[in-house]
Amino acid sequence: MSDFTSGFWSIFIASVTILSILACGLLLWFSGKARAMTAHDNTTGHVWDGDLREMNNPLPRWWVWLFVITIVFALVYLALYPGLGSSAGQLGWTQIGEYQKEVDKGNAAVAPLYARFAAMSPEDMSRDPQAKAIGERLFMNNCSQCHGSDARGSKGFPNLTDGDWLHGGTPDKITETLTQGRLGQMPPMAAAVGTADDVKNLAHYVLSLSDSPHDSLRANLGKSKFTACAACHGMDGKGNQALGAPNLTDDIWLHGYGEAAIVAMVNNGKVNQMPAQGEKLTEGQIKVLASYVWGLSNHVAAK
Repeated sequence: MSDFTSGFWSIFIASVTILSILACGLLLWFSGKARAMTAHDNTTGHVWDGDLREMNNPLPRWWVWLFVITIVFALVYLALYPGLGSSAGQLGWTQIGEYQKEVDKGNAAVAPLYARFAAMSPEDMSRDPQAKAIGERLFMNNCSQCHGSDARGSKGFPNLTDGDWLHGGTPDKITETLTQGRLGQMPPMAAAVGTADDVKNLAHYVLSLSDSPHDSLRANLGKSKFTACAACHGMDGKGNQALGAPNLTDDIWLHGYGEAAIVAMVNNGKVNQMPAQGEKLTEGQIKVLASYVWGLSNHVAAK
């Protein structure tokens, strides 16, 4: 109910709920007071199958009290817990709060396990069988959906095993990425580059930076247009990890390869986001996970 911008729906739901409970109580009361017209033998006069007669007996007391208890329970429940529109209830119970209690309980249970890794370096954890096993499980549960179970990524999702890092591949940088997340954005640059033909020439120049197949004539024409890209990628095209701008000289293509893919990128831009894990994972979990990810591209041999 908190998602509604107007208080009308909260009041409406609360009113309908209260009126429905009160209506049930009134119906129970009137049914107990009302008396149907009966014959001298306490039957209503309705007969089925020749000799099956409908009696006019009141509801058993235990049955009536079940209805009363249900109504009282509903009123007490709605006073204590959320249910009346946007009312939080007297106990302040929330699903988020209940979830957080379970998370805190689970984190407290595994805290001694992660305490063992607190003084270990990323290199040591990359060699430690237990740390690697835990890191792999954390990766499978939280990262593999995008980067793949083998961490080799896919189109739009970086390969974590090749040593090519947009924001830096040190353990500290990986920890920062995991904790805070990343938002990568390349704005549409077609207007700054020039005509559609200029964009194609630029695409071939970008391909030439990594010695990828390209049209050398178009690449020469597009070199001067690269100044529109140099602010982020550098004049040499080697990128800028402080900005998350990719290296265009290493023949690693995150969003696709070839003239068409680069032209689309220049024309349309691109926004990529990695969600922050800092509120989801504990500090100890992030440290183990960061060491595991670091080890994927550094291949530290076990002692």
